[in-house]
Amino acid sequence: MSKSKPVLTSSLGKKLIMSLTGLFLCAFLIVHLIGNLQLFKDDAGYAFNNYAYFMTHFTPIKVVSYLLYASIIIHAVYALVLSTKNKAARPIGYNQYDGKASSAWNSRNMGILGTVLLVFIVTHMQNFWYQYKFGSTPYVEYHTELATGNQEIISLDEIPADYDGYKLIESNGIETVKSKDLYRQVSVAFQNPLLVGLYLLGMAALSFHLIHGFQSAFQTVGFNHRRYVGIVRWIGIWIFGIIIPIAFAAMPLYFYFVK
Repeated sequence: MSKSKPVLTSSLGKKLIMSLTGLFLCAFLIVHLIGNLQLFKDDAGYAFNNYAYFMTHFTPIKVVSYLLYASIIIHAVYALVLSTKNKAARPIGYNQYDGKASSAWNSRNMGILGTVLLVFIVTHMQNFWYQYKFGSTPYVEYHTELATGNQEIISLDEIPADYDGYKLIESNGIETVKSKDLYRQVSVAFQNPLLVGLYLLGMAALSFHLIHGFQSAFQTVGFNHRRYVGIVRWIGIWIFGIIIPIAFAAMPLYFYFVK
């Protein structure tokens, strides 16, 4: 125990923990994106509301969610600690060496990008996760005729007093789903241009953050063999730096301009 403690509390140990939590958050981004793509289905939120209920009530997912929250906090705190220590160790910049000449802008400004992302995450959680769990999320009922697929939708601004949780009932050839309507919560929220702008800024910050951070995390954990550096860099740039942020940014734009 006494030997491991200095490693975990050293700068190298903090970078290792930051890298591991960062890679875990990257994995979560993929899962979260797959679920959020349900927003594009033209089914009045049926698939997305089912997904939202599953993600907030399935026990293994809830455990992973707590790990996610812890990872965000640890990643942010360790980033702040390392940034503060680096500035304290070098309070005056070098006179003869220009770091800008040999490093990318995003690698020099990971702290700024991380701060933008933290503000975005807090706003996102407040608008959707908190409202879904504790706030005033709208209510919806889907009545589907199983034989024909015809669907009747009953939508209310407030949850009925007798609502006791998600229900899926099949009776007389009709499937009835009663649920909190997070889909409409999302639709209404993204009519706010300021919120849409914040999401676009957040996704831009995510892109620059991951283009540098993804590859850097693999280097920190020792996965930097020249045979694999190219594929890691390609995944970091194209998958996490471009495709995933664009897909997330498309959601607020879709609701603001189309829905």
